[in-house]
Amino acid sequence: QVQLVESGGGLVQPGGSLRLSCAASRTIFIFDSMGWYRQAPGKQRELVAVMSSIGSPNYADSVKGRFTISGDIAKRTVYLQMNSLKPEDTAVYYCHAARVTNRGRYDYWGQGTQVTVSL
Repeated sequence: QVQLVESGGGLVQPGGSLRLSCAASRTIFIFDSMGWYRQAPGKQRELVAVMSSIGSPNYADSVKGRFTISGDIAKRTVYLQMNSLKPEDTAVYYCHAARVTNRGRYDYWGQGTQVTVSL
C-alpha cells in the first residue's frame, strides 16, 4: 500500500512562510507526477502545484509568484515552499502522486496537513 506522508503545516501570520514536505513509502513505483492540492472548508479540492518527470511545473494562478514546488520524483519526494501567505491560502493541503500505466491511471493521496494563515 503506497503511503504519502506530509509534514510542515501549521499556523502562520499573513505574509509569512511555510514549507510542506511529502515523501512516498512502501512502493517501488516511479510516479509520473507529484504535486499538491488543497481544500478549504466548503470548497472543492483544487490543484495548487504539480511537477512531472518532463516539462515545467504548473501552478494555480492564485499562487504563482508566491509558491514554489520542488523535489525529486525519482526519489519520491516533493516540497512546497509557500511565501507571502494570505488568509485565503488557509486549507488542508494534500500531497498527490499519479502513475499512468497501460492499465490506466492510479492516483495516490496523503492524509493532509492543515495550513492556517491568520493573525
